[in-house]
Amino acid sequence: MTKPEIREPRAERYNPHAIEPKWQETWEREGLYTFHEDPSKTKHYALTMFPYPSGNLHIGHWYANVAPDAHARWMRMRGYNVFFPMGFDAFGLPAENAAIKNNLDPAKWTYANIEHMLGQFRRMGTMIDWSRRFATCDPEYYRWNQWFFTEFFKRGLAYKKGGLVNWCPKDQTVLANEQVVDGRCERCGTPVERRNLSQWYLKITDYAEELLDFSDTDMPERVRLMQTNWIGKSVGAEITFDTPAGPETVFSTRPDTLMGATFLVLAPEHPKVAELTTPEQADAVKAYVEAAGRKTDVERQQELGEKTGVFTGSYATHPVTGHQIPIWVADYVLVTYGTGSIMAVPAHDERDFDFARKFGLEIREVIRPEGGEPLDTTQAPYVGEGVIVNSGEFDGLPGGKASIAPIIARLEALGVAKAKTTYRLRDWLVSRQRYWGTPIPIVYCPDHGAQPVPADQLPVKLPENVEFTPTGQSPLKLDREWTATTCPVCGGPAERDTDTMDTFVDSSWYMYRYLSPHDDQHPFDPAHANLLPVDLYTGGIEHAILHLLYSRFWTKVMRDMGLTVQNEPFARLRNQGIILGEDGEKMSKSRGNVVDPDDLVREYGADTVRTYLMFIAPWELGGPWDPSGINGPAKWLSRVWALYFDEKAAGPEEKIGEADLRYAVHSTLKKVGADYERMSFNTIIAALMELTNTLVKAKRSPVFGTPAWEEALDIFNRMLAPVAPHIAEEIWRERGGTKSVHLQPWPEVDEAAATRDTVTIGVQVSGKIRGEVQISKTATAEEALAAARAHPDVAKFTEGKQTVKEIYVPGRIINIVVK
Repeated sequence: MTKPEIREPRAERYNPHAIEPKWQETWEREGLYTFHEDPSKTKHYALTMFPYPSGNLHIGHWYANVAPDAHARWMRMRGYNVFFPMGFDAFGLPAENAAIKNNLDPAKWTYANIEHMLGQFRRMGTMIDWSRRFATCDPEYYRWNQWFFTEFFKRGLAYKKGGLVNWCPKDQTVLANEQVVDGRCERCGTPVERRNLSQWYLKITDYAEELLDFSDTDMPERVRLMQTNWIGKSVGAEITFDTPAGPETVFSTRPDTLMGATFLVLAPEHPKVAELTTPEQADAVKAYVEAAGRKTDVERQQELGEKTGVFTGSYATHPVTGHQIPIWVADYVLVTYGTGSIMAVPAHDERDFDFARKFGLEIREVIRPEGGEPLDTTQAPYVGEGVIVNSGEFDGLPGGKASIAPIIARLEALGVAKAKTTYRLRDWLVSRQRYWGTPIPIVYCPDHGAQPVPADQLPVKLPENVEFTPTGQSPLKLDREWTATTCPVCGGPAERDTDTMDTFVDSSWYMYRYLSPHDDQHPFDPAHANLLPVDLYTGGIEHAILHLLYSRFWTKVMRDMGLTVQNEPFARLRNQGIILGEDGEKMSKSRGNVVDPDDLVREYGADTVRTYLMFIAPWELGGPWDPSGINGPAKWLSRVWALYFDEKAAGPEEKIGEADLRYAVHSTLKKVGADYERMSFNTIIAALMELTNTLVKAKRSPVFGTPAWEEALDIFNRMLAPVAPHIAEEIWRERGGTKSVHLQPWPEVDEAAATRDTVTIGVQVSGKIRGEVQISKTATAEEALAAARAHPDVAKFTEGKQTVKEIYVPGRIINIVVK
């Protein structure tokens, strides 16, 4: 067969700096990635968590974006109508702190950063549709934050109350429990204080049970477990004890241990503490409560040292036995969980056991391992289910779940308990005492109290050109011109709320706004609701109990408002890992281990950086940056270039036939497709690299120039396109393609070509591998052994020796034992 005419070799070698800007400009000019609804195609809404406009994309942004971009490109080639938008999560403390530090306007700082980052994103070569972009600090966006807030308020889902909150003294703002990590502000690391303030909350607890149902979303097991544990459902009973301050109700998941309750413990903040404290204990209790107030809930739960506490001087009456049991105050009990008090059963709870041991309180056994000996109360508690003992009429019943229902029924009949389900989840605290956020759309009238701002008066815009005080106090509190307003009910003088919303409000529904980012009639146009939900959502697992939980809650509220029919915002969630510094530590400027992707693009080009980030580690795991590792992908892309544009490949002639080549191409195509489906990007790159080696050899074989060769080049180019879009586009156009390679269909696997009729089997001689033979999959044992004996590398180890045994394991191994 006549070989095709070879192109004149190019004067230059592979030069990404020449081809990448050209194609980026062409794609943008031609609107290649602008999304248009097309009923003839199945939609695929792909979304990566939007970034904060800090001013620079770091290597973590690249790692989070290039693999999902490759997946979105693959889906488009498969015939899906891919919707792949992006915006900016633009409110928050960094902009405000930069404004304070550098005397800048937060808005100007933010929008300047967005413009710079847009250029960086474009250099990444993604297929993002930038026509849909917005920033959450745009008034036309946060207007709808405010509209949602007023609707939540009308439905009783937004409310204000006083209570202890987490306060960051550096950032001068309140933090939600989820934003406190090891007792410190998750953003700046400052130790968190406890303050009593009146704040706005969203009633996420109304949806606690529904948030435990993940049947409509495909989320990694780790995320489901983190959310389940954070919601913390507990089924048990509320049991009432009489006290000198009135009835006190405690919640217990083990009402079967009631007869072992030997004291009560109240949280230091419990409202009955003062009334229960006797004069003799007043000073000790006051000092203890003040000390506990300086700790966060997280610190109190995580302290591993000895338990601390103080006796109130009062006693409670056991609801069944009538015994008097002491009432203590201890900070391992939280006022925010359950009822803020517990019945302590030290024989069967580790924390209660440690507390009782320290303060010499009674430890009474009421659960015993079936057939076991009485508990040695000096050693350790028994926390198993066992069998009930020392409990009067309940003796002999199995402990744990099996007896909870009948025991609760009996206690309810006695009038001392009732069945109850509780949740660890607390309502979402959304007030922030900062400027750069969505103003809370509530005004306060002396006659009509808190009133929502009417929809036709939204947005309540942030004032411009504000002054920041050295204390970090929000300028909104000091701007009398802005705070003074009128009551929407009576028209009289009123004051605006000066708090702004938690920025997680911005990100809870942003995926819906992409449907119609400039709609001034709806938060999102219901005419485009057919694009929902997000089909594939990608981002970091660190958002599991913040953004991801909040966005699920927000969607369920929107559903109940009639805005959507979805139960979940995303059908499928996948998390990427983290790229660490070369030293194996998290990248930070202070450690000096930050990798700048702009520097890498200037040296290697975007396609090389994209390829290396997908190849460096399993995408969901991440790993440390290896600066020498990027040379491998760089050399590979140069080899790919040479494969298409160099006249011939150097090296000895190879013996590769058409069937061999087509097998290599189609088996790789099949594997790559399966790997895209499971988002295994590093194995995709490895398979393409291995196929490149085969193609280089094929170029030195008789198959070069045949239809099989041309088919191989075509399929390889299309497989390369999602990974390295610029070089694939250049190759495609140079080979005569008239439309973009990114508009081409994904190749079809020829199943016959991808399946071999033969199998390669290793041959051992006396247990050591001496060669390989290729035989038919249906070969008999004698045929397989004959092929093995005839192999020259095997023959030289068997010649002149006595064959003791011959073993053939079909499809796996041949072993010839000689002596």
